[in-house]
Amino acid sequence: MLYVLLLFFAALGAGLVAIVVPGWDEKSFKLALIFAGAYLFAITILHIFPELFANKESAYFMGLYILLGFLLQQVLDFMSSGIEHGHIHDHHGHGASNTVWTLMIGLFLHAFLEGTLLSKQPMLTGHHHGSETLLIGMIMHKMPEAFALAAVLLSRLNKTHTILLLILFATASPLGMLSTDFLFDRSLIGRETLDILFGLVAGGFLHISTIIFFESSPQHRFQLHKLLIILLASVLAILTEFIA
Repeated sequence: MLYVLLLFFAALGAGLVAIVVPGWDEKSFKLALIFAGAYLFAITILHIFPELFANKESAYFMGLYILLGFLLQQVLDFMSSGIEHGHIHDHHGHGASNTVWTLMIGLFLHAFLEGTLLSKQPMLTGHHHGSETLLIGMIMHKMPEAFALAAVLLSRLNKTHTILLLILFATASPLGMLSTDFLFDRSLIGRETLDILFGLVAGGFLHISTIIFFESSPQHRFQLHKLLIILLASVLAILTEFIA
């Protein structure tokens, strides 16, 4: 239940900041996004991939599941136009192509799938995804994502509707976590389904984090402060992984 509350209020709180602080600094947001992306990439490589491939029974197909997850995230990105990795200004104005509900469906599905990683059920099948390291990474990813969503919604809707949709988004990951537990407890899904879900999410994480890296230096210019932020996030991920 603690994980549910943390996921919900992290997303809701970050989104509310975008609503109540209209004069937010875009440069600070991008630096926070780079930090979150670097941490997410690090825990994907250090934590999620080793556990997924440690299961000998599913390791043969795990690469396929990760690849499919990478491609699935590309589809979800098309629906949300990249809010997952911080695209905000692309949505402003009347020329934005995707509707609010298209954005919400893409983001909700993405966040729902993420929540499956924090289910308690992987502990029963040889995985250990319910760790503090993964929770911290998901919260770091969820906060700039919710912030960007709220900023985009505010450009199209009033505050009341924005807050309602933000609450809906904040429930997505907790629902993914709880529904996985519910379905597994009642034998409606099994170990094979969990392996597929985890591979899909890992591929999605790989897609999002690498896109953030690529877009942080569009002209391929060396920027020391961005490199230091990436290194700091990576070191933090290593410390939390091996100390926690």
